[in-house]
Amino acid sequence: MKLRINGQFMDLDEVKIQTVEDLLLSLDLGVKTVVVEKNQEILHKEQHAATPIEDGDTIEIVHFVGGG
Repeated sequence: MKLRINGQFMDLDEVKIQTVEDLLLSLDLGVKTVVVEKNQEILHKEQHAATPIEDGDTIEIVHFVGGG
């Protein structure tokens, strides 16, 4: 499966990655506070487990970094 993630094309295993939550876990972002946009639609965290990932999707992931 080919996705565009934060502007870069990536080939991912569609057997292992079926939902947004699976994608975040595969990218080691499962425990971080992130904002996910799928095909220009912002998803609430509660939607991650139920939102399917499909070939050709465009995903934007933003995570917050503290600092001063």
